[in-house]
Amino acid sequence: MEFLLFLVRRALWSLLVLFGLSVVIFTIARGMPGDPVRLALGPRASNEQVEQFRQTLGFDKPLIQQYGIYVSGLVGGDLGLSLLTKRPVSDDIRETFAATFELVLATITIAFLFGVPLGVAAARWKDKWPDNLVRLIAIFSAVTPSFFLALVLQILAGYVLHILPTTGRLPPGMVFSADITGLVTLDSLLHGRLDVFGEGLRYLLLPSLALSAATMGQIARITRSSMIDVASQDYIEASRAFGVPERVRVFKYMLRPSFVPPLTISGLEFASLIGNAFVVELVFAWPGMAAYGVRTIMQKDLNAVMGVVIVSGVFFVIVNLVIDVLVGIVDPRIRIRGRR
Repeated sequence: MEFLLFLVRRALWSLLVLFGLSVVIFTIARGMPGDPVRLALGPRASNEQVEQFRQTLGFDKPLIQQYGIYVSGLVGGDLGLSLLTKRPVSDDIRETFAATFELVLATITIAFLFGVPLGVAAARWKDKWPDNLVRLIAIFSAVTPSFFLALVLQILAGYVLHILPTTGRLPPGMVFSADITGLVTLDSLLHGRLDVFGEGLRYLLLPSLALSAATMGQIARITRSSMIDVASQDYIEASRAFGVPERVRVFKYMLRPSFVPPLTISGLEFASLIGNAFVVELVFAWPGMAAYGVRTIMQKDLNAVMGVVIVSGVFFVIVNLVIDVLVGIVDPRIRIRGRR
């Protein structure tokens, strides 16, 4: 119960953070130079058309009243009208969010499945060649920009070896509607379309690999340092003295206490990539929300920009709450701190 109260307090603080985010992004968007209404309608629009569209968007009202209208719309799920597509921003985000979520989910899965074993191997053979190799891989992945890695993978796998597709989410001739969750891979399994599932994985592999490199290196380094710290604890020395097998000592007594930092890093990266995956999405022509956000920024589509930022913020808050729960499950000491 006390840990639940701790999570409730975190949720209330998260609501306060979202309120502050809405104030900041609204102030910045309204204070940007230029006339977004004129930009949306084009130079040939008359002054009467501009003023009419301005009234439709509510831009003619005082800022305080505009903010009140915007917040009331947020509560009801209304993010305003997009100046770029002339559609509700919520509809645009609903169509593009699933693609970004699927890409980021695959990215974190790959980074976690490869980063944790690499970190375990580096800690197990500390200062030996496996450790040096893992640290070299981690440094290389950290300093290599994702867009450069995306281009390299695109050239090698798509144009040299011809083994993987390089753009899009599905083949042009394949018609499939992801009408359940919006995730092509999951909905294809739910519909029993194994052919769509296979193609979805093929199209998903290259962008997720390009996006996962930096996160994988971070997870590997964090896992290595955490396990090395745990290895110096007295109970690890005691287990070695009592003849506990090496595999049991590493995976049961060392890995689980070391699991919290990489789990936290994975959650933070998962949340941040929702809004920061735009470079890879643009390279691979992935129809995601991050690329949509970049297009709206270039066109000064204020409602769409604010909508993307707010949705990214809400997702970040939700992921952090989930990580708090998972960390409390993995490490009971976190629950004790929560009671305190």
